[in-house]
Amino acid sequence: MPDPILVLTTGGTIDKSYFDDLSTYQVGETQVGRLLALARVQHPFEVRELLRKDSLELDDADRALIARSVREAPQRRIVITHGTDTMTTTAAALGEIGGKTVVLVGALAPARFAESDAPFNLGMAFATAQAAPPGVWITMNGTVFPAAAVVKDRSRNMFVFKE
Repeated sequence: MPDPILVLTTGGTIDKSYFDDLSTYQVGETQVGRLLALARVQHPFEVRELLRKDSLELDDADRALIARSVREAPQRRIVITHGTDTMTTTAAALGEIGGKTVVLVGALAPARFAESDAPFNLGMAFATAQAAPPGVWITMNGTVFPAAAVVKDRSRNMFVFKE
């Protein structure tokens, strides 16, 4: 039986909803289980919601919770859904995770939107969690990045290798 994947959700754009009465986006219920069901994923997985925050609202205590959850999880393969603005900060806070493959992933458009990058990015994260060696990775824009080698280029709204 293949190693199960633990999906830890923290919020971010991937789980945002548009509220007409507020004219704003807010992090809502996670869409990860729905996306995996639509994709007919057969690989064993568990979805565990840790937080429902925009990544700009995450603080050191939240990052400590994420790191502790990764360290204490029995699973060796972990996907973390996360907002894109501070994804690299959380990846750095994970540090050395010893023998586990951890993949951070997010979306530049909410999963509820028809033209969202969320389903593709989540698929990339699932594949990376299964195939990559232990370490911390980020999958965005169709690319697998070692977490220490990536930045978000805000002017182009995409992730790129550090120069």
